[in-house]
Amino acid sequence: MLQKLILIMTLLFCVSFSQNSEYQVGVIGLAPVADAFASTVYSDIVNFKNVDEYVFWIYKGVSTGDSATATITIEACDDTGATNTTAIAFKYQTNTAADTFSVETSATTAGFTTTAGSSQLYKIYVPKSSVYASGYDFVRLKSVEVVNDPVVGAIFIVATKLRYDVPKQPRSFLY
Repeated sequence: MLQKLILIMTLLFCVSFSQNSEYQVGVIGLAPVADAFASTVYSDIVNFKNVDEYVFWIYKGVSTGDSATATITIEACDDTGATNTTAIAFKYQTNTAADTFSVETSATTAGFTTTAGSSQLYKIYVPKSSVYASGYDFVRLKSVEVVNDPVVGAIFIVATKLRYDVPKQPRSFLY
């Protein structure tokens, strides 16, 4: 199952890479793992210094009882250690059936709750302006489990609308 998830995340990156911008960089925000969204989970923290927008991709694979849900929020952070954080508004799309994404929806600082079930994608857009309005330069995704039902999942972060060409060490470009 984890091998399939890694393949799906790689394909997501390729699809996202071909859209929106000439230059994009992807990083793993949460490696594929069983019970990925247990309790409270945070993605890696990324920097907006060289980026105008991040897209967080969440993949929910198979859940034990098809009832797993979580509240998703985006937090602006003051540093890579998240010494200080504040929730920010963002936009997202869902793909919970039939390989079709929903219309773009605005989420408040309270975020949104995922749909119960398996094999779902969530595409979360975080523009630089939302993060900078908080006074911070960094951002992460926060997932808080609502219904405890182990689910295989992962988070992938794609930096879109880069301000510069991608350097030879793209991961360092984002931190």
